[in-house]
Amino acid sequence: MTQESRNHPLREAREDRQTARTVPDTPQTRSPAYRLAFTDDDFLCRDELRPVRLQLELMKATQVMDAADVDSTVVMFGGARVPRPENAARARTETLRELAGQYEEARRFARLVTERSLAETGGRENVVVTGGGPGVMEAGNRGAADAGGRSIGLNIVLPHEQAPNEFVTPELSFNFHYFAIRKMHFLMRAAAVCVFPGGFGTLDELFEALTLIQTGRMKRVPFLLFGEAFWRSVVNWEALEAAGTIGADDLELFRFVETAEQAMGYMDDWPLPRTRRDAIPGRVEA
Repeated sequence: MTQESRNHPLREAREDRQTARTVPDTPQTRSPAYRLAFTDDDFLCRDELRPVRLQLELMKATQVMDAADVDSTVVMFGGARVPRPENAARARTETLRELAGQYEEARRFARLVTERSLAETGGRENVVVTGGGPGVMEAGNRGAADAGGRSIGLNIVLPHEQAPNEFVTPELSFNFHYFAIRKMHFLMRAAAVCVFPGGFGTLDELFEALTLIQTGRMKRVPFLLFGEAFWRSVVNWEALEAAGTIGADDLELFRFVETAEQAMGYMDDWPLPRTRRDAIPGRVEA
């Protein structure tokens, strides 16, 4: 007996869905108008139903992760083009060849996080979550699998075919249409945010998360940028401060790290809130 049938005596939607498949074939039953609204894909994809689709994407992953006892996550952002070390020689740029080391660091970090999660919480806290794709994302899911734990993949439908990497826990492998809802799920349970080298997508995720913390819409959590040389080469952080477009305290919202062990140390001893806005409690505002 399902939770739905225990709570009320009404007929379940699943039953009517099945019954509707067995009705006589007539001009009336073949009409799109006759389809049950919640089984009518064309109806659900109408522009007017966008708010419903947004809500469904928010609710589905939330309910699945709640049922799976995922209490908190360690977010791992990073580029899809970062190669495995064994494939580094075929990378199209010298920088990508050098960044292959970040793949291994991401894998080691995810393994250490997952080993501790399993030992201390049975795998409920600090579950690794990635975008579910290749590159750094694959490394994160792979490291969790190395430790014998589970990990989450938040994939998104792109114009080119993209399947989840093979290391995502199948029961925690999600697919999204809306980038905004996907990014909410990255941060709603985040106990730490770790950013590895990447491109536009990684930069988008990095700066949105930093903005939420800067503006007090998300509590301050360990925020770690792997590979200081890379991040200083692509963002002139001090120039932003010198221009006055950010404050000196904004540069305290994150730390650069080079190794998995250094990152674990920062997660254990993250600086206490220094300003009133950092002290706002709670996770990302839903």
